[in-house]
Amino acid sequence: MNSAILDPEVQDFINRNLQDDVTRILFKKSPFKAITTKELAEQIESKYKSEKKLPTWFNSPAIFYPPKMSIEQASSEQTAKYKSTLIKGEKVIDITGGFGIDSFYFSKIAKEVVHCEHNIDLSEIAANNAAVLGATNIKFVPKDGISYLLQTKESFDTIYIDPSRRVNSQKVFKLADCEPDVITSLDMLLKKCSRILIKTSPLLDIQAGMNELKQVSEIQIISLKNDCKELLWILDKDVPAASVQLTCITLEPFKKYRFSLAEERAFKLNDFSYPLKYLYEPDVALLKAGCFKLITRDFGLKKLHVNTHLYTSDRLNPAFIGRTFRVKKKWIYKDFLSSNSVIKANIICRNFPLRVEEVKRKSKLKDGGQEYLIFATGPLEELLVLHCERL
Repeated sequence: MNSAILDPEVQDFINRNLQDDVTRILFKKSPFKAITTKELAEQIESKYKSEKKLPTWFNSPAIFYPPKMSIEQASSEQTAKYKSTLIKGEKVIDITGGFGIDSFYFSKIAKEVVHCEHNIDLSEIAANNAAVLGATNIKFVPKDGISYLLQTKESFDTIYIDPSRRVNSQKVFKLADCEPDVITSLDMLLKKCSRILIKTSPLLDIQAGMNELKQVSEIQIISLKNDCKELLWILDKDVPAASVQLTCITLEPFKKYRFSLAEERAFKLNDFSYPLKYLYEPDVALLKAGCFKLITRDFGLKKLHVNTHLYTSDRLNPAFIGRTFRVKKKWIYKDFLSSNSVIKANIICRNFPLRVEEVKRKSKLKDGGQEYLIFATGPLEELLVLHCERL
């Protein structure tokens, strides 16, 4: 970590060039003797990437930024703040500390936080920034987190792990392929704490993760603006084995829905409906969780078709997790082709034999605007078209 970067004139240069092309900066001579153009470009690029993801860091002076890969791999402030509500007890260790976003938010809840990071430069950067932000209860250990736990006699209330999903420049998705290998170390980890909180890729198959892990008490699926951001696995050492609970969380607006995986599988759904006054499209968190049946009971909805993940009701339910539409008009698809007067609309296809591009071509529709046309299969296998207004 080159501390000269924190000099006020250098910070001013970085801020003035945030919108500039870093390639152009790389080809220029550095205006500062103690700093290379590569270092300047790296600071500019990483700070620019932090503006929306990490606004507290972006808007604070004297923040040192790591290479952009560390920014991309870091939790966003929104998800880190939420995760801090899941820690248990007063003593927490983050064994994959990275840029320190999660550790910072843990420190607002816990009495003591240990941040382990095997990359010495990144550990130093995180420590510098924590001091700038006034987080004084974080201990920074420039060491591999698994090695630290094996060597220390300390125990913790919560162990947090965000395994790296990029190994030897290749993306991996199975837990056993990530670094650190949580599966191999799981017995040791459970001996060192009461709760383990593991962040994984949203692409990890839930059943595959359950097969790899022990004592999973809950899985949380975190979504932001209908984009699945994280899977969080909660392992509690002293919780007896029971049906795994899945919790679907949307951060904007904040909504939560919790259900039992066993109950979802056992629930019988035989009653389907044509579209009524309101139509509901589940958030990606519900879809990732595999919750397709219980939501009819818990939100008072009807489903269109066993394989059409759209729901309907005559009374509006604002608690639903996902997008809600008012149905303005409906057609059988073949009638729509001959009588449609809509020229421009947002096209959605759900359990429909044609893709969006094929629908636009055959129907001569332009994409965009305020209107929605939803193409789906109905309860008796009819191909339906629904003209909707988003609420």
